Amino acid sequence: MADFDIAIIGGGINGAGIARDAAGRGLKVLLVEMNDLGSGTSSASTKLIHGGLRYLEHRAFRLVREALNEREVLLRMAPHVIRPMRFMLPPLPGLRAPLTLRLGLMLYDWLGARRLLPPARTIDLTHNVVGQPLQRSFRFGFEYSDCAVDDARLVVLTALDARERGADIRTHTKVVRTERREDWELVLNNRGHRQVATARVLVNAAGPWIGEVAETILRTPLPKPVRLIKGSHIVVRRRFEHDTGYILQAPDKRVVFALPFAGDFTMIGTTDEKFVGDLNAPAPDAREILYLCDVMNQYFRDKVTPDELVWSFSGVRALVDDGSDRPEDVTRDYELVLEEPFRVAPLLTVYGGKITTYRRLAEAAMTKIGTFFSTRPAWTADSHLPGGDFPAQDFYDQVAGTIARWPFLSEPQARRLVRAYGTRVEMILGEAQSIDDLGPQLTEDLTGAEVRYLVEQEWAETAEDVLWRRTKLGLKASPDERIAINRFIASLGAAEARAAR
Repeated sequence: MADFDIAIIGGGINGAGIARDAAGRGLKVLLVEMNDLGSGTSSASTKLIHGGLRYLEHRAFRLVREALNEREVLLRMAPHVIRPMRFMLPPLPGLRAPLTLRLGLMLYDWLGARRLLPPARTIDLTHNVVGQPLQRSFRFGFEYSDCAVDDARLVVLTALDARERGADIRTHTKVVRTERREDWELVLNNRGHRQVATARVLVNAAGPWIGEVAETILRTPLPKPVRLIKGSHIVVRRRFEHDTGYILQAPDKRVVFALPFAGDFTMIGTTDEKFVGDLNAPAPDAREILYLCDVMNQYFRDKVTPDELVWSFSGVRALVDDGSDRPEDVTRDYELVLEEPFRVAPLLTVYGGKITTYRRLAEAAMTKIGTFFSTRPAWTADSHLPGGDFPAQDFYDQVAGTIARWPFLSEPQARRLVRAYGTRVEMILGEAQSIDDLGPQLTEDLTGAEVRYLVEQEWAETAEDVLWRRTKLGLKASPDERIAINRFIASLGAAEARAAR
């Protein structure tokens, strides 16, 4: 008898989503991630829960409708890490006609089945705060709704819920070999320690590494060709004081987002480029950075230049190669391919997918592989992620309640903590009566109590895990503060080792 019903290779949003869904149906699940959770493409997205307005031009109506329907499902499921955001679309002369844009937004609203989010409308930019940073030639624009998300935290919370439902989540563990018989046998390497596990079904959800996993570990060709597409983003100082994002039409008919990010910054992206290189270190090239700056500078009065970047990052998407000539035209829809040869264990390969549709992808995966088991029915549509058990419209009530209980917190501190942990902020703050009760101040806004929680509950092992994937405090942390965080994490491990003796 196999150790697990399902083994999943890949701890990004798709792997974590499948693990959570399967564990919630009563299956024994193993998820194996060779690095930190969400350390690849899933933490390098544009950080939006959206339908993909530009996909309407490609007539991808099913994808847009599914994503828009998921938008409010996910907002209700995780109202702490997902938040409503209004977007401004200023028409640029010579590109899509204003009437075309307005009709597209009407279709977007109609497909979206909105309940929590307000509809699109036309805005006079000469008398509105969203028009102030734009060039004066923009007299009007179209405002519509989507949602923003902390993508890496969404991955971690999904994996956390999977673990609490019984899944075995192993980070920094690599599958080095498999044997495929009636069950799968996986040989694992966890920091030099050999482990062996067996599973009835294997899922290749390794994102851009699916081809490498298939070739070198599974020793079988991919069932369909994969197209690797790189999307890059840059982060600069804040260009506007409000919370509305901008969607900007580029001359090549692509769109670029300019979004409020981490309080004091603006994030700009994304590009679409064929990827060639090291999957472990994708990065924007000079041409991509200049492209994003040029698009911004066609709209904003305060010019963006490549020399002012405070951060940049790239993610690589593994899409089904549909033969499209241009990278931006390749479908973003997901595809799940199940192989079940006679008398050998099944293999499911996951292509594509968006952060927005990860929950539906997981349901579709369970539809395909659920026939091999006796499972409970689909359940995630009405669920909550850890800390998200409050109404979506009550976020600021949660912040106020947090300040009332722990009055030593500033409003920005309380808002950041609730945005990250929701109702589970109590697990960090506990019975603290002052900021000093939370341990050392490791940065201006990061305490020992929070880092301890992240290490003990959320698989954090390094300052990078804490500062870039579980928070975005890496944009402000100094080198000395990073060293202090690593030392504090090491002290936690030393204390645990002493307690075990």
